[in-house]
Amino acid sequence: MKNLAIGTLRQWHWVSSALCLAGMLLFAVTGITLNHATDIEARPQVHSIELELPEELLASLPAMAEREMLDEPLHHWLQDSLGVRFATQAAEWSDSELYIGMPRPGGDAWLTLDLESGELFFESTDRGWIAYANDLHKGRHSGTAWSWFMDIFAAVCIVFALTGLLLLVRQARSRPTTWPVTGLGLLIPLLIALLLIH
Repeated sequence: MKNLAIGTLRQWHWVSSALCLAGMLLFAVTGITLNHATDIEARPQVHSIELELPEELLASLPAMAEREMLDEPLHHWLQDSLGVRFATQAAEWSDSELYIGMPRPGGDAWLTLDLESGELFFESTDRGWIAYANDLHKGRHSGTAWSWFMDIFAAVCIVFALTGLLLLVRQARSRPTTWPVTGLGLLIPLLIALLLIH
């Protein structure tokens, strides 16, 4: 029975470690890049487009502005012409223009559309793969699926840590350095937080 319990514990530990391996590596590396963000030089790539709205879409703008709703034909034309994807709910209406912000991990994009002239200005900024990974670390503009992944990943990490602790308890008798090393892992961040963070 005891061997069965240890076997189950080990199984939970290795399965949880396998599931969270990629995520732990990502979060560890991006922890370093976030901690040294000012030392890492970024060269954002900015891309801009100026277009004129077709006459048939321009004619429908006043009705859309009145309802403050983006119709499907305009929505599709914007996405196809600019090569981007965004939800119709992202549209912000004012008396004179339509503004759509399209933030994403590692960059952002936005457009303005003059409601009278139909002049469209679009700008997209890509800050590179480090900024992309850093934003994933923070869950910034990464969507619902990534948010769920982070929650599940955190739960798996807890399982990994707790099963590791229980395995330490089981093996501590034969390894006398177990608790001093474990205590040191707890004490170092605590002392830094209490004594060196102001």
